[in-house]
Amino acid sequence: MVRSAPEPLALQTDVLVIGGGMAGAWAATAAAKAGATVTLVDKGYCGTSGVTATAGPGHWWVPPDPPEARAAAVRARVAAGLGLGEADWMHRILDRTWCALPTLAPHYRFGVDDSGRTNYRAVRGPEYMRALRRSVLSCGVTILDHSPAQELLARDDGSIGGAQGLRRQDGGRAYRIEAGAVVLAAGGTSFLSHLLGSWTNTGDGYLMAAEAGAELSGMEFTGAYTIAPAHSTMTRSMAYAFATYYDADGHELDIPFAPDQTLRLARALLRGRVYCSLHRLPDDIRLRLHMISPNVPLVFDRWQVDPYRDRFEVTLHNDGTIRGLGGVRVAGEDCATSVPGLFVAGDNASREKVAGAISGGGNVNSAWALSSGMFAGEAAARLARGIRARSVPLRPLGRAGLRPQGAAKTIDLAAIRDAVRGEMHPFDKNLFRSASGLVRSRDVLDNLWRELAGHASGQMAVREAAALVATARWSVATAIRRTESRGLHRREDHPALDPALAVRLLSSGFDRIQVTADDAAAVPASQHALEGVP
Repeated sequence: MVRSAPEPLALQTDVLVIGGGMAGAWAATAAAKAGATVTLVDKGYCGTSGVTATAGPGHWWVPPDPPEARAAAVRARVAAGLGLGEADWMHRILDRTWCALPTLAPHYRFGVDDSGRTNYRAVRGPEYMRALRRSVLSCGVTILDHSPAQELLARDDGSIGGAQGLRRQDGGRAYRIEAGAVVLAAGGTSFLSHLLGSWTNTGDGYLMAAEAGAELSGMEFTGAYTIAPAHSTMTRSMAYAFATYYDADGHELDIPFAPDQTLRLARALLRGRVYCSLHRLPDDIRLRLHMISPNVPLVFDRWQVDPYRDRFEVTLHNDGTIRGLGGVRVAGEDCATSVPGLFVAGDNASREKVAGAISGGGNVNSAWALSSGMFAGEAAARLARGIRARSVPLRPLGRAGLRPQGAAKTIDLAAIRDAVRGEMHPFDKNLFRSASGLVRSRDVLDNLWRELAGHASGQMAVREAAALVATARWSVATAIRRTESRGLHRREDHPALDPALAVRLLSSGFDRIQVTADDAAAVPASQHALEGVP
């Protein structure tokens, strides 16, 4: 007996939030507090999914008084951002983070600092995300866990009016949600590296936004790598500020804690195995490490390794856009995209405005996830009040992995995932870039895209593979066009900073990718650097 597929779940809501990590949770709470009915869908389980739940995040936290302190912090960050950060945005996220974090107190037990004052800045990731889930539910938000969104839905005028996807724990039942506005907070991607908590972050939000017509910004800034014990996913790097490194023969390596430490370590790893000792870690940090980052000592405990006396092998994992920068272009102060009805937050959005051309690390990234989520949620609620979800014609926007251009056939998804890793993980391809290497990567990825777009359809894994390949293609195409070294983007054939390229580069398109300068006024000044590149 053949069972018929269950009827799709049909819902209406004012605001739909896609993604249940830190940014999505703050967005849902903000939208609900602004008076909207809110539905949140998450690929995993809101409260445990995403990279925050496995970390000990500290937020960018600068008191408003004295004002000079904040001004100094912003000036330092603008200078470090190498021409791509914006002071106004930095002040906004500092202020929103300062005001918002204490409001979580009913759901989260904050610790105290050495002076006995409440420590709002540093939180424990697992408990933080559980508290955010409780906050979301207390506001009356409907949560659909294990319900990945597959594609956005658009109205006749091109504005976004909802999304549809699958309920994994309901027999793969389809759902369709009509909404007045949508917030994309589906996270970034580390291209399936071993960044702890990132396995479900495959760039889905980038693909959905691009299909709706949004641009990506800063996709060349994916050369963010984090140290970890070899054969582990423990990419929590604070303790390594005190590390000593050795080669396989036991000779100490010249890799001091400095801005170029990752580059030195990567070059040493290209020569052979590298080992590490944490014997210089101060006693007070050793005593607190299990509270700051409880997963870090757990790895060594399981291996029966004493990292303060024994040497252990290390590696570097690519963090992609999670600790890198790229994402959907933020087109307005309310975190709107260039597509009406679509807002973006967290790792799903480009962080260039607050991080510039360098990684936001843990603190800026956390403050950005919180504040951009709230900005987007509040704006989506305002827009939805004027629309209110109603039954109107909506067309699905999904393409690659859902609706192939040609005849559908079986695709070797494991081979595609491995091929993406093969282009986006190696140091000599994604960290130390060159025109010839980037063009080779582009050709490999273009072939993968033609296979997926032409013939792939069906399961969620196919859609994830399409998002991975699309994200890698935008990254490589934009890296080809930025003929300089700036922040997380390093070109071996163009090692210097080019003042004419102090512009943000936008990428868009699928079969043929376009890369343009964000600021039209800046195009003539930099056009010489953007022409004639293969």
